Amino acid sequence: MKRTDEIQRYILDSIPNHSKDVVAKTASYFAITRQAVNKHINNLIKSGLIHAEGNTRQRVYKLNVINKTIFNVSLKNLEEDSLWRERIREYMSDLPENIFSIWHYGFTEMVNNAIDHSKGITLTVLLEKTAATVHMLIIDDGVGIFKKIKDNLGLEDERHAILELAKGKLTTDPQRHTGEGIFFSSRMFDHYRILSGEVYFSHSLDQEEDWVIEQEVPKAGTVVSMMKKNNSKTTTKEIFDKFSSGSDTYGFNKTVVPVILAKHGPEQLISRSQAKRLLARFERFRVVILDFHGVDAIGPAFADEIFRVFAKSHPEVSLVPANTNRSVKNIIRKAKTA
Repeated sequence: MKRTDEIQRYILDSIPNHSKDVVAKTASYFAITRQAVNKHINNLIKSGLIHAEGNTRQRVYKLNVINKTIFNVSLKNLEEDSLWRERIREYMSDLPENIFSIWHYGFTEMVNNAIDHSKGITLTVLLEKTAATVHMLIIDDGVGIFKKIKDNLGLEDERHAILELAKGKLTTDPQRHTGEGIFFSSRMFDHYRILSGEVYFSHSLDQEEDWVIEQEVPKAGTVVSMMKKNNSKTTTKEIFDKFSSGSDTYGFNKTVVPVILAKHGPEQLISRSQAKRLLARFERFRVVILDFHGVDAIGPAFADEIFRVFAKSHPEVSLVPANTNRSVKNIIRKAKTA
């Protein structure tokens, strides 16, 4: 029975990314025949957890939505914990404790942001639960998160707001918020996206990098999309600890900054002004890991501003370059030894 459960759980977890070849993938993983896999799939279909589409050669399998809710509430006098208890908790009650905690954290943080920052009137929540995943949308009709950050911080455009969000510790209301909710939520969920204005921010655990994608049609308000696998081993403590710089320090003092977010389209990272944009608020952290994934080259002035000028004036901040190619490494080394 245990092996049957393992095989069927593997099938359910594999369908979202392998809807066409889940049979072959499962047969290979467990060293069983395709016929044996098909028996498990037929049982899952009979149980109502999945369904098949197309003929034999073009057949694809999809997860059935077993629970779904969508509702609108007024943001006026709304309390995120009450909304969780009254409208959401029942859908999460059968999930493992670690996943329940992640959803509790992510939902309440995102709803609180909408209450305190959006200046909207209505909040819309959509939840879809399958045997393998939960997907949620939290939508407000406010001014838009990236526009508000851009205006409050005097940034050049909304893409710079995403760079600041990626760093963490960003809030437009420091008296009431630490600015940690979006940063940690984006690291806890398998897929996390914010759509607002002309761009959207995306982070996935399997990619471990942040993306900024421009939308053809500007999106009013803010849409937060979160998805988590039901059997994930991720815990909130694991994510919090990951961004603490030492075993004796439990504060949020370590961050990973995708350097590529400092770019605008095809431009190269060559100037001191670009470096200063990237360096904003680094002094709030003890360790800053600069992720150069996707950055093929940088200019001497850009590197000098970060690794000599800033490093010399902020010795308490440890700057750690990561995912650098040979060219970028050489420029950084020259800046450090200048």
